[in-house]
Amino acid sequence: MLLLFSHLRTGVSAGKSVVFCFHWTWKRFLHVGTRVTMSPVRVKVEPDSKCLFDRPVTVKVEGLSPHQPVALRATLTGDKGDVFASAARYQADERGLIDLSKSASLGGDYTGVQPMGFLWALKPLKPLKPLRRLMKRDMATPFTVHIAVHGQAAGSVESTAPPLASCLHERSFLGEGVKRIPVREGRIRGTVFLPPGDGPFPGVIDLGGTAGGLLEHRGCLLANHGFATMVLAYFGFEDLPQYMVEFHLEYFEEALRYLQALPQVRANSIGVLGNSKGADLALSMASFLSGISAVVSVSGCNANFMSQLHYKGTTLPALMFSSEKIKVDQASGIWNLFEGYEDPCDPGCQALVPIERATARFLFIVGENDQLWNASLYASEAAKRLISHGKERPEILSFPGTGHLIEPPYFPHCHSSFHKVVNAPVLWGGQAESHAFAQEEAWRRIRQFFLDNLGAAGCRQSKL
Repeated sequence: MLLLFSHLRTGVSAGKSVVFCFHWTWKRFLHVGTRVTMSPVRVKVEPDSKCLFDRPVTVKVEGLSPHQPVALRATLTGDKGDVFASAARYQADERGLIDLSKSASLGGDYTGVQPMGFLWALKPLKPLKPLRRLMKRDMATPFTVHIAVHGQAAGSVESTAPPLASCLHERSFLGEGVKRIPVREGRIRGTVFLPPGDGPFPGVIDLGGTAGGLLEHRGCLLANHGFATMVLAYFGFEDLPQYMVEFHLEYFEEALRYLQALPQVRANSIGVLGNSKGADLALSMASFLSGISAVVSVSGCNANFMSQLHYKGTTLPALMFSSEKIKVDQASGIWNLFEGYEDPCDPGCQALVPIERATARFLFIVGENDQLWNASLYASEAAKRLISHGKERPEILSFPGTGHLIEPPYFPHCHSSFHKVVNAPVLWGGQAESHAFAQEEAWRRIRQFFLDNLGAAGCRQSKL
């Protein structure tokens, strides 16, 4: 006999806050001789149902029948109300237990043993908005993931059948003691995140790509690991230019000096982290500005892309793009931009960033299935240029099956999405499982690279 009921569970453990977990739960009535016992099905997240977004967790389902087939669904609602979901099929072991760190998914949006697959396999809930990318705008609020276990027949992402059990899992960005400070100083438009403690901390300037605006999630997460970060907008935000027409390096220099002047920041330990367009700007900053010790280029180009760059009377021309070379998938309408760029390997190319002028160390992170542009080639050419000028060989991390949008770990893989600058859906590339692995490893290596080259501060790492 099965009975459906709802209850609110609270649990308190040493050093942890109260955890609330709502369950719609089936209870199994087991007849043992003349006794009747109840075994509730429940979903739990360990070590805690609340954590920072870049931290791994283990999801467990308990109280199932031995070898019972079920489906695990996860749903997340973004800051703008877009719903993302994943589903996978599992079979309980002989104890009626599913442990995502040990149990293999038998099919669905991810397969095999994938402890965090429920998160990185999230997709926009079709057919509402199939080309959406999950982005975090508000650092003060967590993402809340609803994790539910269903009878297998009700396990698709579109299912509305009541679950056997469920719980809520919160993943935050702003860690305990981390300070978020909006910066509107002179021309600077950005946000500074300071780790807990007095410092001084190594500093990192975080530059986004052609999406523009101010995307704080990566810099915020990095601050939880002991780095004072400045997320710097450079177009498409407030009173900054709305489009990538031209840039002046003096703006980035002003931001660099501002960060160096903060009493909590160690002025001689500054790095720059950039992705896509932000990556070539990071290379240019290191090449023309003093005071930068380490640069991480994620899915970047070795040339100055799309917009002229000016600095003290010198202009670095732009590597241009030809719209005539765009390929459009007729079925989906998705644009493939891969063939549209000028070749930076052309001997006559004037847009190459003169990175041989830099004194910084470089880490290039690229996806071998990047469908936006040939980031692997660009990193290789940058390395050749450095070596040919007697500079130290840079580190290159090249990940198979990985696309253009390499985010912090557990962000869902985004194969294609609408791009507001080109006003069309764009192909980014990558295979979900490979891309997810790359994001975990890249994040670890980014943090280690900055620690190795900027040093650590005498501070505790933040926790939620």
